[in-house]
Amino acid sequence: MSLIAQNLERVLERIAVATDAAGRRADEVQLVGVTKYVDAEAARTLFEAGCHCLGESRPQELWQKAERLATLPVQWHLIGHLQTNKVRRSLPHVHLIHSVDSVRLLSAVDKEAAVLSRTVHVLLEVNISGDANKHGFAPAEAESLIPELVNYPHLQVRGLMTMASLGADAARAQADFAHLRELRDRWQSSCPEGVMLHELSTGMTGDFEQAIQEGATMVRVGSALFEGLSS
Repeated sequence: MSLIAQNLERVLERIAVATDAAGRRADEVQLVGVTKYVDAEAARTLFEAGCHCLGESRPQELWQKAERLATLPVQWHLIGHLQTNKVRRSLPHVHLIHSVDSVRLLSAVDKEAAVLSRTVHVLLEVNISGDANKHGFAPAEAESLIPELVNYPHLQVRGLMTMASLGADAARAQADFAHLRELRDRWQSSCPEGVMLHELSTGMTGDFEQAIQEGATMVRVGSALFEGLSS
């Protein structure tokens, strides 16, 4: 078994333990393997070990890896900031965009999806901590946007994404994730037809157990999957 496969097994065990502790099933949480610090061959090894959802923060890296691994049925997730001038090149590759963080980006993705005659699945990124250095809608902005999402017919909004406060300990991270879940539960009642907020993309290597406790349906894990690899 490769080192990456061993790491994947350990991460899946951690997910199983966390979901059991939360009274949930392990299959309620999707692991997104974040490949931003490794090359395409390491990403291939992770896929072949059984992690078929791979995430990239940088659009250019997603393009390159998706092209290198084009023969594999990878579900690519874009989890980092997407500039509007990179939408056209990105959409043919992505299964889900986690990081839609502005009305301008919503409009750009919807417009390009119309050109491609497809529906693009997205999550709204919420800046739950209020950190000025983070991307994402402020909670009040996201709430006011929910009823307007019907105006983007080529998008399917499936849920919300956030990151814990910078430098947060486990308790603060869990509080951030709980806050997002509470907002999601409140906003669901005002969702127009076709808009779903079922997905919660929260938690990374250091805090995904806390995210699972607070309802995460997707966790974005990178360093734990590639631990021990030589640089």
